[in-house]
Amino acid sequence: MSTPGNMATFNILHGHVESLVRGMRSSFLADADYHHLTQCETLDDVRLNLSETDYEDALADMNALIPTGLQKAAVDKLVTEFQFLRTQAIDPLAKFLDFITYEYMIENVMLLLKGTLSGRDINELIAQCHPLGMFKESTMRSIPTFESTPRGYQDLYQTVLVDTPVG
Repeated sequence: MSTPGNMATFNILHGHVESLVRGMRSSFLADADYHHLTQCETLDDVRLNLSETDYEDALADMNALIPTGLQKAAVDKLVTEFQFLRTQAIDPLAKFLDFITYEYMIENVMLLLKGTLSGRDINELIAQCHPLGMFKESTMRSIPTFESTPRGYQDLYQTVLVDTPVG
């Protein structure tokens, strides 16, 4: 039997995820990159400066660069990398990564409830939700459909606090 901490078993559970994180860390923008971005006068200059970084692939599909498109590309890259890291992780790291998503889930629930109370379209609200806090499509659509009755609040409680990881 091996003793804990020897070379054969060192970091056996978390080594792969650690190497992924170390690799992702190398893709962070450096101080020089931020300095170059502050000197940009147009969005094409921003594209040019980001083309030498890991954001090149995220921006490659964009024909016309607009601020919201740039933000969406950055968030999509973050979400893709986060979800990949989450699928590779095991407990306790997996549970910690789940805890990170709970804040976004709560924000999405609040956005859906506030938007529903103000009469906004459900499709518009779902489009504004943060991708890290998304539930199944059916759950996202059922949250804003509650009735303002005791039974409706009970159904909302069941949907949000019992049927989702937030509860």
